[in-house]
Amino acid sequence: MSEKKREDLRNIAIIAHVDHGKTTLVDGLLRQSGTFRANETVQERVMDSNDLERERGITILSKNTSLKYGKYTINVVDTPGHADFGGEVERVLGMVDGVLLLVDAFEGAMPQTRFVLSKALAMKLKPIVVINKIDRDGARPLEVLDEVFELFMDLGADDSLLDFPVIYASSRDGYASTEPDGGEKKDLKPLFDAIINYIPAPDADVDAPLRMLISNIGVDEYVGRTAVARIEQGRITDGQNVVVCNESGFRKTAKISYIYKFDGLKKVETDSAMAGDIILLAGLTDFNIGDTVCDPEVIDPIHFVNIDEPTLSMNFLVNNSPFAGREGTFVTSRHIRDRLYKEVETNVSMRVEDTDSPDTLKVSGRGELHLSVLIETMRRQGYEFQVSRPKVIYKEIEGRLCEPIEFLTVDVPEEFVGTVIEKLGTRKGEMVNMRPTSDNFTRLEFRIPARGLIGYRGEFLTDTRGNGIMNSVFDGYEPYKGDISSRTHGSMVAWEQGEAVPYGLFNAQERGALFIGPGEKVYEGMIVGESSRGDDIVINVCKKKHLTNIRASGSDEALKLTPPVILSLEQALDFISDDELVEVTPKSIRLRKKILDTELRAKDRARKDSI
Repeated sequence: MSEKKREDLRNIAIIAHVDHGKTTLVDGLLRQSGTFRANETVQERVMDSNDLERERGITILSKNTSLKYGKYTINVVDTPGHADFGGEVERVLGMVDGVLLLVDAFEGAMPQTRFVLSKALAMKLKPIVVINKIDRDGARPLEVLDEVFELFMDLGADDSLLDFPVIYASSRDGYASTEPDGGEKKDLKPLFDAIINYIPAPDADVDAPLRMLISNIGVDEYVGRTAVARIEQGRITDGQNVVVCNESGFRKTAKISYIYKFDGLKKVETDSAMAGDIILLAGLTDFNIGDTVCDPEVIDPIHFVNIDEPTLSMNFLVNNSPFAGREGTFVTSRHIRDRLYKEVETNVSMRVEDTDSPDTLKVSGRGELHLSVLIETMRRQGYEFQVSRPKVIYKEIEGRLCEPIEFLTVDVPEEFVGTVIEKLGTRKGEMVNMRPTSDNFTRLEFRIPARGLIGYRGEFLTDTRGNGIMNSVFDGYEPYKGDISSRTHGSMVAWEQGEAVPYGLFNAQERGALFIGPGEKVYEGMIVGESSRGDDIVINVCKKKHLTNIRASGSDEALKLTPPVILSLEQALDFISDDELVEVTPKSIRLRKKILDTELRAKDRARKDSI
């Protein structure tokens, strides 16, 4: 390792559990570093540039920015907080020398806190602990600090990493302090000072041969594919000849067309960069995340971090419903296949495989949210397709069938604790901890098979009347836990194609909860509601009232319909069973049976029952 340092530079990543305030803190750092003009209008969570990120209030893609603090340049990587996007976190940690670990002063250490911290400690990255949201009602910063310290101990942090500085902050109000009560509550200067004084300057042997690792890929409408990388050693200049290589033996010569540095939220073109800098390159053609760009004279690939394997998979199918092709722009198997294989170029924790059917592709990811974000992104881009129920990915370890296990944290009001424990028990959940938090809430911690959580979130919200909070993170593989019966209600399935009318819906609503309202077009085999019984019910929502010339008193009064339950994409994926699909188009989300014909479906069920 080089003894030369870039003392004017610091490279840090901000890591935390989802919704603990990472992106808001980056906003504050950018504002107080003078990145924006005094009269510049800047939206909140400025780093969440993606529409889906803004709507959901979460970070999905890691992003780079840079800011000035005195004579120092601080490169900041904002990372996702949800476990399903852990692959984004894992690959960008290689670009930095330290991390800001944000922990909510009320919620404390959560499952994703453990996950991202374990990755950072494994890479020996220097941590600064930021207890955020100290202005929140019920904040308990000193207790949370104890939890964080215990977490460091559990993860086997050595003495050098345990000696971390602690900053207490309110990222929303833009102040930080070394005092638990927030001190003078002026600005973020204490945090800036901690970054400069504690995060090590990057090693920077500028005279060594060029080596840099590609950690992220983007697309620019003017220069094509771009690569984000940190220069490990040497220099790079505009027009320089390089070799793109990896540990698998891939080698390809290339020429650098453009070099950009990050300056606030902008990319600024530059002629050269040196060791320690995080830059964006254009001009390379064949490259992927994890490839090394190096000097042609010294070809030496850098080891790329091993990304955790996917735990869930689902099939993406060409839409073959009676309404196929009405709303989508890209509907063929070729369109869907090309789009999915393009996704894995930048989404390193996702896998795509061909199947025996040319119209079906198997897509594997880190969780339901990971897959549903891809589905939502594709439908907004004009794609139309169908997806199957998510299934866990089993592994054979030492001759035994093993399944993925999740570490689940649940915060619920005390009166719902018994219900939650009972429901999770039937799904093979094992409670490992239970303790009160505050305001009559109790925290429950479980280890539960990943398949036990499929379809549970909606049930959980119902059981806790919307007051419960649940978070989970992958916790390894264990021997198969046995059968789990999850769904207790059947589906209400449309009898014929047509338009739903009030009379037909009025008769149907007595038999369960409807997913559609009057005027919606349906087809045979389409799921129009959830049955109140355990079996599927075939109903005719297009049935009109038989007209006669005889009128009884009150018979012509308006029918009172219960408002339908409108399912989100995640709720639809949770609801369907193995013999059902979700039809996804740019305008609609429909649920349907795999076999649409009522008679054929009955024969298929009878055949399976006889086996």
